[in-house]
Amino acid sequence: MSLESDLYAVLSAVCARVYPDVAPTNTTRPYCTWQQVGGQALTYLERAVPDKRNAEVQVNVWSATRSEANALMLQIEAAMTTATAFQSKPVGAMFAVHDEDVGVYGAQQDFSIWAAR
Repeated sequence: MSLESDLYAVLSAVCARVYPDVAPTNTTRPYCTWQQVGGQALTYLERAVPDKRNAEVQVNVWSATRSEANALMLQIEAAMTTATAFQSKPVGAMFAVHDEDVGVYGAQQDFSIWAAR
């Protein structure tokens, strides 16, 4: 399996609606989005292609309430940390966002993921 499909499996076990990058318009809340925002590039002196890859992934939860967004993000953090398909650790603590125009509350957190290439 790929890092992306493994990540989808971990996130969808916590949140029923999971989308890479952005969710479709009018998606029912709560939902989760994720995107790769960088990572470490591996290179070897002998010019071999590494069998592992690293990705820094931002996970976003969007909800109608602050408490639901935070609770889901805490569950996602636990699921990411204990995942067996890849090795993951939080880069930092979650942070809160709010879009007043849309009336949505969010929680975001970045994770460093090591997985098979």
